[in-house]
Amino acid sequence: MLIIEQLPVLADNYVYLLQDSATSQTAVVDPAIAKPVQDALAARGWTLHYILNTHHHGDHVGANLALQQATGCQIVGFADDRARIPGLTLPVNDGASIALGDTVFEVIATPGHTLGHCCYYCPEHQALFCGDTLFVMGCGRVFEGTPGQLWQSLCKLRQLPESTRVFCAHEYTLNNARFALSLTPASTALQQRLQHIQQRRSQRHSTVPSTLAEERQFNPFMNADDPAWRTRLNMPGADDMAIFTRLRALKDTF
Repeated sequence: MLIIEQLPVLADNYVYLLQDSATSQTAVVDPAIAKPVQDALAARGWTLHYILNTHHHGDHVGANLALQQATGCQIVGFADDRARIPGLTLPVNDGASIALGDTVFEVIATPGHTLGHCCYYCPEHQALFCGDTLFVMGCGRVFEGTPGQLWQSLCKLRQLPESTRVFCAHEYTLNNARFALSLTPASTALQQRLQHIQQRRSQRHSTVPSTLAEERQFNPFMNADDPAWRTRLNMPGADDMAIFTRLRALKDTF
C-alpha cells in the first residue's frame, strides 16, 4: 500500500508525503519549506528517506538542504538539472525507476515548463506526481522550453491509464476552470464542473487529485488535437502544436 498525504504550503503549493506501508520507507515530493514536512513526519512517527524533485524552482526544492541535513535523505532529480537541484544525490533520466521500499516509481521526462522537468509515476497505485507540467484543468507556463515540448510532454502523460490520479503541485483549478469555460461557454458539463470546484474551494477543500479521465474530458490543453479547436479559435488548417501554442498564449493573459 502507498500512503499519500497532501500538505498545503505557501499560497497554493501542495507537497506530498509518501510512505510504502510494507517497509515504512518514506519520501516527500517537491518540499517547498521544511517545517510542515518535519511536523507531518513527527506527527506520524515517520523517517524521511527520499526527496523526489520534479524541477528546480524554489517552491519545489526550497527545503531540500534542510531536510537532507536533518535526516540524511537521498535527493532524486533529473540528471540534466543536477546543477540546479540543491543536494542532489540520485540523478535520474527518462525511463529510470525509483524504489520506495516495495513501491516503484517510473521517471517520465516532461520538458516545457522547465527544460529539466520530470514526473514520477507509480503504475501499481496509478498515481502521477506531475509537478508543474500538468495541473487540474491546466498546464504549466512555458519558462525555458517551447510550447511544442510541453505539448509533447502532455501527450506522453495522456498515454497513461485514464484511472491514473493526478497529483499536481498547485491549487490552480478554479482559475483553470474559468479559463476553460471562457473558451466553450455553452458547455453544460464545464458549467457543472466549475460549480463543483467553486463549492469545494468555498469550503477550503482541495481539488487535487483529479484523474487523467477527467483531464481528457475537461482540460483544454490535453485536447489540443481536437479538430473542434480550429473552429473555436478561428484557425483553419492549423496543426496541433499551433493550437496548443495559441491556447497557452490565451491562458497567459487570462
